[in-house]
Amino acid sequence: MEFLIGIWEFFANNILTKPAYLIGFVVLIGYLLLKKPIYDAFSGFIKATVGYMILSVGSSGLVNNFGPILVGLKERFNLSAAVIDPYFGQNAVNEALSSAFGKTFSNVLILLLIAFVMNLLLVKFKKYTKMRAVFTTGHVQVQQASTTFWLILFCFPFLNDVSILVIMGIILGLYWAVGSNLTVEITQELTDGGGFCIAHQQMFGIALFSKFAEKLKRADGKKLDDIKFPGFLSIFNENIVATSCLMFIFFGIILVVLGKDYLIQSQFLTANDNFFFYILTTSLNFAVYLSILQLGVRTFVTELTQSFQGISNSFLPGSVPGIDCAAVFGFGSSNAVTVGFIMGALGQFLAILILLIIKSPTLIIAGFVPLFFDNAVIAVYADNRGGIRAAMLFPFISGLIQVFGSALIAGWVELAGFGGYIGMFDWATVWPIFTVIMRFTGYAGIAIVILILIAIPQIQYRKRPDTYFLIVEDWDAYKEKTNNK
Repeated sequence: MEFLIGIWEFFANNILTKPAYLIGFVVLIGYLLLKKPIYDAFSGFIKATVGYMILSVGSSGLVNNFGPILVGLKERFNLSAAVIDPYFGQNAVNEALSSAFGKTFSNVLILLLIAFVMNLLLVKFKKYTKMRAVFTTGHVQVQQASTTFWLILFCFPFLNDVSILVIMGIILGLYWAVGSNLTVEITQELTDGGGFCIAHQQMFGIALFSKFAEKLKRADGKKLDDIKFPGFLSIFNENIVATSCLMFIFFGIILVVLGKDYLIQSQFLTANDNFFFYILTTSLNFAVYLSILQLGVRTFVTELTQSFQGISNSFLPGSVPGIDCAAVFGFGSSNAVTVGFIMGALGQFLAILILLIIKSPTLIIAGFVPLFFDNAVIAVYADNRGGIRAAMLFPFISGLIQVFGSALIAGWVELAGFGGYIGMFDWATVWPIFTVIMRFTGYAGIAIVILILIAIPQIQYRKRPDTYFLIVEDWDAYKEKTNNK
């Protein structure tokens, strides 16, 4: 038994929680199962792993450069507030566990094993479960495990560790399978049969807003990239120019509010640096990291799509991999990412202002990860389904919900006092609802949550039983069938 646990720990520590290697090995195994020559499989492994690493460089650059600027607002104005960000949320849970219960969450690898196996079984028996997606984003799974541990403990403080792990493993495994399954159709449409779906923190959000976006679709079907500026404004038809100029205004305002003295004191710049060029460089860096991120997407997505057919044909027929939400930044309108980020920021800032005005007992500070990754992704999907109005409106609404939902749940479960909450869309909506159900109905609430999750793919299937599985098994046949209707 110890030998098997050792194998699992090696796999979890070095591959499952390292998405670049997990994607690389999925590609390697997939090509081998397709009986590709070993050198082609090795080449696919390298391209997929390096592609994901490039994507990670872009993501990390965005988070590391712009996250501290937003958090700086908290220090600059001496606000006692919780930062909504997965990393702040994870730290808050660790501190809360130590302070309130005198324990740490050290069983994350066992939890990942239970939940991952649960996810695979649900997909393996898709004939009955109607679930088609395997969640492969390991770093996100670890973040979610920490917050879920605290929420379950909040609802059932007298449970022992084994009971909590079993409950979490079942519920998280279901959430991963159901949430990523919700994004299958909309991602196939966005990517023209890309062969993957989303495994992240806003899966219910993008499914919900994609549905609403259809209601806002204009008769002319115009999307963000269809906007063509005349005359000198035509320079903004270039994505890099438009992104850089918008970010110069957006970050320029924030950096002026923070002030040069604060930025020097916090070691963002030195006394000899020019303030204007610091703002300009910071803004241009946004376009740089976004371009890097999109390059990474283009490098690994094609390899993953082609190779996963080997796994799908051999072990999990009719399944698709769920991957990082940033993978969709290489599809749809190129300006949707920037528009989503800015509109989401306006929504979050308005919500924070309202919390200040009403003197809310829980204040929130915008974190970059939910601000960018949630709202940019929602804009990409909303633009694809509903066009310009949807791409602007729904990230704004998402920004409001992220702040208000996080303020309510973080204050109630007492994580706000420890400085952070995960704050992503699903964790400001779906998980607070689950927490209320379990807190007030006890063990029956666990059964209710499980039944809700099981019912969702069944409802999806009954709406389109003839094409539900076809959309992942044969994209061309799916398009031909739906076009002939």
